Amino acid sequence: MLQGLAQRWKNWKQPSLMRRLLMAQMAVVALLWTMVIALLLYDSYEDPELLKYDKIFNTVLAIAQNMSGQPAAQQQTLAAFDAALLETVGDGDAASDSAPVMQVWQGDRLIYRSTAAVPVILNTALNRIETVRAGDREWRARTLASTTSDTRVMLAEPSVWRLTVTVMYRGFYLLPLVISLPFLIFPAWLSVRVALRPWRQVSKETSERGPADLTPLSYSPPHKELQPLVQSINSLLQRVRDSTSRERSLIADAAHELRTPLAAMRVNVEALKEQTTDEGQRELMGNLLRSNDRAARLVGQLLQLMRSDAVSGHGLPVMLALDALVQDRLAMIEGLASARSIELELVCDDHVPVLGERESLMSMIDNLINNAIKYSPEGATVVVRVSREGAQAVLRVTDRGPGIPGALRERVFDRFFRSPDQSQSGSGLGLAIVKSVVDRHGGEVALDEAPGGGLVATVRLPLAGADAPQHLQFG
Repeated sequence: MLQGLAQRWKNWKQPSLMRRLLMAQMAVVALLWTMVIALLLYDSYEDPELLKYDKIFNTVLAIAQNMSGQPAAQQQTLAAFDAALLETVGDGDAASDSAPVMQVWQGDRLIYRSTAAVPVILNTALNRIETVRAGDREWRARTLASTTSDTRVMLAEPSVWRLTVTVMYRGFYLLPLVISLPFLIFPAWLSVRVALRPWRQVSKETSERGPADLTPLSYSPPHKELQPLVQSINSLLQRVRDSTSRERSLIADAAHELRTPLAAMRVNVEALKEQTTDEGQRELMGNLLRSNDRAARLVGQLLQLMRSDAVSGHGLPVMLALDALVQDRLAMIEGLASARSIELELVCDDHVPVLGERESLMSMIDNLINNAIKYSPEGATVVVRVSREGAQAVLRVTDRGPGIPGALRERVFDRFFRSPDQSQSGSGLGLAIVKSVVDRHGGEVALDEAPGGGLVATVRLPLAGADAPQHLQFG
């Protein structure tokens, strides 16, 4: 459980573009809401809603004038109107810091005020909105006088700073954000996910590429943000493809050039060996011939590898019977097996068709069987099986050799890599050739421990004409 929590925390800590975009959208929403609140507060300061309506002032003046002879009723009516006024502005408590204040005079006598907690507020001029300081606070105030009597009405609202404090204190700012942001997260996540769909398409096509597929990306996004990325990837693939082609050509040319001097060297050494009777010299020349054989075999494997990697119009796939092809190659290799007292056993289904290149498939079969013969002890049996399994043609080669440790069974497909505990000489190219051929034919190759010891190499290829997908990489 702790390991799962640690993994989730690690995933959360890892930078994420999706999370970054979501946070950016949430920040934009918060910023816009802050700007709206700031604009409302500024507008209420510059142009207070309550103070700009003359009818409110006229109504209070009419109440004060018409009921001047009934002081009790006048106070009750003004208080009722004041309460209604507080309710219209959303604040029913006259003692609140954000509540507006009403004060009424007749002559020099203050006949009504909303609350005794607010001192008398006096404007310097009539019918003008001013900032007036009363006590320890500032107010936006306006006084309007009657044209027929000495009655005056003053209405005042708290300054913008007091309103701001009130808005923050009562949660008018934070509460809408706290309520709305959780409901905005899913739409924001969905919109970001939909917007990033072309990006995911590019990522998907790139991740599905195998190491041998250096063709340009097929997806060409119309979006100007993605076009430079796709163009850069295609340009990189082109440079790698050109570099690989030059490397392949160089190796192939060098291998071709080496075949002639190696053949000439062998002929000359054989001639010298036949002409001398000195046993020491004959032994030295025998060592030269064995070294020459290893060099010639390495050159041959390099040429096979280059042919298996080559992608050209000359490698058009044809229908082949894998069972018949394996039988032909076993007949050719029988002499090598007999020289080491190795018995070759074939277990084969009839009619196992595949679509592929004959030469490269022959190279794959030869390398698998040659490896099995080379690493099996004398007198052992190498079993070769060809069968149909569902929509696949399966070739299995089982030997009785020392096998390959599990940790190295993937690495042995790398070029020039050999297991450190192998006693047999080799170039480390045989299984690399097998892997290259199998990949080009849309198949799979795996190495496993054989029952009773040894190694079993399993190659799976799509059956020709089967419904299984065939990802061939020929011309």
